[in-house]
Amino acid sequence: MNVLYRDLDGIEAVFLDLDGTLYLGDQLIEGALDFLARLEGSGIRRFFLSNNSSRSVDQYVEKLRGMGVPASAEDVLLSTHDLLSWLDSNGVSETYLVGTAGMQHMLEDAGVSTDSADPQYVVLGYDTEITYEKLSTASVHLHNGVPMVASHPDTVCPSPDGGLPDTGAYMELFEATTGVRPEHVCGKPNAGMILHKVEALGLHPEQCAMVGDRLYTDMEMAERAGVHGVLVLSGEATRGDLDSATQNPSLVVGSVAELC
Repeated sequence: MNVLYRDLDGIEAVFLDLDGTLYLGDQLIEGALDFLARLEGSGIRRFFLSNNSSRSVDQYVEKLRGMGVPASAEDVLLSTHDLLSWLDSNGVSETYLVGTAGMQHMLEDAGVSTDSADPQYVVLGYDTEITYEKLSTASVHLHNGVPMVASHPDTVCPSPDGGLPDTGAYMELFEATTGVRPEHVCGKPNAGMILHKVEALGLHPEQCAMVGDRLYTDMEMAERAGVHGVLVLSGEATRGDLDSATQNPSLVVGSVAELC
């Protein structure tokens, strides 16, 4: 992938990570709104892409609008969407969910049971409402041979106070207690998270950019999908991480404030 310039010359669509890229916790990254306005002024379409499965699409739209970011449900692409596609393609309708109420609603609205006594899979999401009962019930299912599928691989969720335990950390917990790893992990860095939208827009991958703060998900997905990867240092990744990284972003900036 060729080097990309800060003015995003030649880019028709931008896919923006949220946590660590557009905001940290409940605080917008400085300059984020101006960046979004510059995209609109340049005619560059933008979509919000997140591995964070703790919220539903409606909750994301509500949060974004509450921060002054114009957003609709059609603008938001989540790892939960990728998970639902995987469950459907594998004929899975009975699950035990370790996830939030928002994630539960998305699964159940799609016809997937989330509290089955005889689940086909344990579904692991970013559960910010975790309880010991959920952990123990899921562990029993795993001990009994029920396989696991996870919404995304992120180990930490960026926050203003440092990284918080995310789905990847829960994976380690379940492996320690049951020896089970997920049969499949959805979300970024799977190229399908972004390519189906690129194709729907009638664009080529090289006309698109993925902007995110993680090397092993955002930048890895960009490389797999053939889109430009723009790494921001406002979230998880640091400049020092680039020294040992296998990913090669097209552009590295401090934050979205430096783009476009």
